[in-house]
Amino acid sequence: MDALINALQQGRLVELPDNDKNDALHFLAHIIEAIPSVPGGTDVQRFVMARERSTNTTLGKGWACPYARVHFEDDLICVVGWSPEGIDYGAPDGIPVSVIVMYLVPENQRNHFLREASMVARALIAYPGLEKVSSAKGLDEIREHLLNLIKSTKESARSDTRARMIQLQSGAGDYAMPVYDLAGFVIVPLTIIADHGHNRVVLAQNHSLVEYPFPAWSRDLQPMGYSKMEVGAF
Repeated sequence: MDALINALQQGRLVELPDNDKNDALHFLAHIIEAIPSVPGGTDVQRFVMARERSTNTTLGKGWACPYARVHFEDDLICVVGWSPEGIDYGAPDGIPVSVIVMYLVPENQRNHFLREASMVARALIAYPGLEKVSSAKGLDEIREHLLNLIKSTKESARSDTRARMIQLQSGAGDYAMPVYDLAGFVIVPLTIIADHGHNRVVLAQNHSLVEYPFPAWSRDLQPMGYSKMEVGAF
C-alpha cells in the first residue's frame, strides 16, 4: 500500500466538494493531472470515466477504487477523496461511498497496482475499525484512521506470510525428494546449425545423432548429409 501511504504523506487526501459521483471523479482526476511527474496532456479524467462506464469500481463498505491506465512508465500514483455525506456510487451493497482511492497506473506498474488494490480490498474485510473511517468528522481524523488501517493490514499480511512459511518448513520434513538413478544416462554434446535456406549442419561425435531425422525440425530444416565437420570433436 505504498502509493496510498505516499498520497497521505504528500497531502493528496482531500475533502470532496459535493456528493455527486461524476463531479468527485472529475475533481480527483484533475488533481492527478496537476502532479508535476504526470506528462502534460494526460487525460486522466477521460480514462477514469471510460473505465467507470464499463465497470463500477466500488469495493463495497463505502469505498471505491477508480483508476486510469496509461501507456507511459512512471510511479504508481494515488489520490484519496473523502465525502462526509457519502456518494451514491451505485454500489451493490447500497452503502454510500465515503472514501474514493483513485490510481494512475503506468504501464510498468500494473502488477504493483493489482497488489495494492488487493490489499485495500483485504483491509475492508479484515480491519476491525472500518466503521470509524466512515464516521470520521474531518480530514485529520480520516487521515489517522487510514494510516491505522494501512498499518494493521500490512502487519496482518506479514503474519500470514510467516504462517505460510512455517507451514512449508514443517511440511518439508514429511516430503521425501525422489532419488533418480542416473548411472545409465550418457550426456552427448550436440549442436544444430541452420541457415535461412533451410540447410542444416549437425555437429556431433555420434553418427546416429547426425543421421537422426529430428521430426520437429523436418518441415523447415533439410539435412545436408554427413560430413567430417559434422562428427568433428568440439
